[in-house]
Amino acid sequence: MKKKLFIIPLLILCLQASAQQRPHYTQYILNNYILNPALSGIENYMDIKFSMRDQWVGLNGAPKTSYFSIHGPIGKKDYRTSSTSFQVPGQNPRGKYYWENYTAAEPHHGAGVTIVHDRTGSFTRFSANVTYAYHLGLTPTTNLSAGFSAGITRVGIDKLKQDFSGGGDPVDPATGASISGEINKIRPDMGVGLWLYSKNYFIGLAAQQIIPQKLAFTDDATFLTKGRMVPHIFLTAGYRFLIGEDVNAIPSIMVKYIDGSSKTNFQPEMNVKLQYRDLAWVGGSYRYQNGYAAMAGLNVSNTFNVGYAYDFTTTALNTVSRGTHEIMVGFLIGNKYSEACPRCW
Repeated sequence: MKKKLFIIPLLILCLQASAQQRPHYTQYILNNYILNPALSGIENYMDIKFSMRDQWVGLNGAPKTSYFSIHGPIGKKDYRTSSTSFQVPGQNPRGKYYWENYTAAEPHHGAGVTIVHDRTGSFTRFSANVTYAYHLGLTPTTNLSAGFSAGITRVGIDKLKQDFSGGGDPVDPATGASISGEINKIRPDMGVGLWLYSKNYFIGLAAQQIIPQKLAFTDDATFLTKGRMVPHIFLTAGYRFLIGEDVNAIPSIMVKYIDGSSKTNFQPEMNVKLQYRDLAWVGGSYRYQNGYAAMAGLNVSNTFNVGYAYDFTTTALNTVSRGTHEIMVGFLIGNKYSEACPRCW
């Protein structure tokens, strides 16, 4: 029975070999930087995020994803916030005062690092990238940033988890001969992005894995069709609505374009976040033909925040899975809006 449960995610992975190759993130609204390098240095502080995602709990070999990201501004001296920034003590940036006094940021640079580890069945994927972005004001209230990421991706196979017979074949060309050592593949990784943002909206366009590359774990000439790494394109947009003086809502959408991921190659999803002065927030999302999710989070003294999301799939996997858990922890280093900073009161 255990072997049968393992075969299920393995078959799913095979079907997605030329489709979805990057992890899903339910809480993308809390860290768009993980998708778009143009957000490097968008805030007034160094933003650190840790996240763990346990997908399809109860299914042997299901995806498990973790990431670390850090980025901050270079040469940014102003104190302004954006539509996704955290609260300024002594002032409600979600109230009318914030909306009426927002101005675009001065031109500045931003840089950061992302590290992602993903495991599905016998396949593992590790990516490490450095990012850079430049921000400038287009109008008195509108900013545009452009950025890129560069690094490496390593994809590997754990052959022991593909041994269904108990004995196995050490030179099976389907998983790479142990004699040739073709178990891990390292490829260059690049991404680009644009981010248009103002006091109450954001629009982003990003492309990851923009270098199409072949990915095969065998040199056997009889294999005519081999795997390949395909570009992933992300279009995101959101708008902040004021609901009273202390509560605001940020509905957002994300549309992914991945060749071979579906009949249309598009994967849309919608997300809504309700927040009270950025002290606490709740939200929900819907991923087309996949399922629903709920999330909640807290922000503590503008130096620490945590978010949690639970996904429920509407696909046939809901008969063997207990849902998906995703937790994200963030730290704001050098935050000019910290309560310890007297000039902010």
